[in-house]
Amino acid sequence: MAMIEGFRVQNYRILKDATIGKLGTATEGGGAEKLTPLVAVIGKNGTGKSTLFDAFGFLADSLNLGVEEACFQKNRGGFDKLRSSGTQGSISFTIYYRETLKDRPITYELSVDLDKKGRPYVKTERLLQRRKGQKVGRPFSFLWLENGKGDVWKGESSVDVAGEEADKVHVELTDIRQLGIATLGGLKEHPRIQRFRDFIRNWYLSYFTPDAARSIPLAGPQKHLNIHGDNLGNVVQYMEREHKQRFQTILNRIAKKIPGIDKIGAYRSPEDNRLFLQFNDKGFTDPFYAQQMSDGTLKVFSYMLLLEDPDPPPFICIEEPENGLYHKLLESLALEFRQRATGEKNAPQIFITTHQPYFVDALKPEETWILEKGKDGFVTIRRAADDPLIVELVKEGLPLGSLWYSDYLDPR
Repeated sequence: MAMIEGFRVQNYRILKDATIGKLGTATEGGGAEKLTPLVAVIGKNGTGKSTLFDAFGFLADSLNLGVEEACFQKNRGGFDKLRSSGTQGSISFTIYYRETLKDRPITYELSVDLDKKGRPYVKTERLLQRRKGQKVGRPFSFLWLENGKGDVWKGESSVDVAGEEADKVHVELTDIRQLGIATLGGLKEHPRIQRFRDFIRNWYLSYFTPDAARSIPLAGPQKHLNIHGDNLGNVVQYMEREHKQRFQTILNRIAKKIPGIDKIGAYRSPEDNRLFLQFNDKGFTDPFYAQQMSDGTLKVFSYMLLLEDPDPPPFICIEEPENGLYHKLLESLALEFRQRATGEKNAPQIFITTHQPYFVDALKPEETWILEKGKDGFVTIRRAADDPLIVELVKEGLPLGSLWYSDYLDPR
């Protein structure tokens, strides 16, 4: 399963130049250690947790919709509202990732700016990877586009042949507002680009709302939970049909995680064949349906169902999962995330933003990144494990969330 080892954002709102994780030879603004399978970002209100979450969302929207539309999605307000205050440079992103643990890392670089008409466009776009045996020097660019024009190398092995020009193709895109990986990733001769495109396309960025999950969708099984959770019933129908025994085991496990719930079952409507969730609350004879359950119960159920997906997304990003949840559930939920984010094949990488100490109590210093706002109004990021005192206190048995609550994680 592909995993992000480092991520850099420049000129995106209060993230003027922020790096989390490792970026190959460049680690400016962040630690030299790569990101773990479970990543948690903590910080006070206004320190950029939502902005960092939205930076991933902007990349996903740019792939699916183009950069101009992405600037106006999810109340972003357009390019001028996104570009860091007082700056004139491009909005830029760098992703450093591996397709598998055995593969050489790949770097993706993207910069977005305004054209002469004041419309956002893709200024530059690159995919880079070192050749076999290359230990130093800048990686080889097997995709390099500027203003929609540039070169791309075909096939799997062309990147490994120094000086090879036979596989180089000059391309010119018809729409400079669309990502090159969106266009070229659809061609058979560019399998590496296709895999990276599919990696981003399969990200799961949670915009879950309990009201959406309470809706009763039209009958019809669906394999994966969508980002809003309004197809919860469809996913339940799919799991019940395709993984019947496993589905019941999942329901039993989830029931044990939700306080007051004795059993979770499913009821199929004879009229239209829809599947309804039934929650048996202790002390009540008749079951409750999803439409009657609390926000927290639906959130826990949806997160657990997402984690139990037989074919999970490669990258799951959830903003503040603690909202609406009983505080004693949070440590258990954090442990569930870690049990799924193992770094092994077919396991997702999970990225969480939170400001809840009870959740942070279950985290390790190497999994935890702290956002802070400087005097200039822009954000810096540091890893909890880079503070020797914090590492020593955690070894002594003090929970990380308690240390954060006691201001030990604040800069001294």
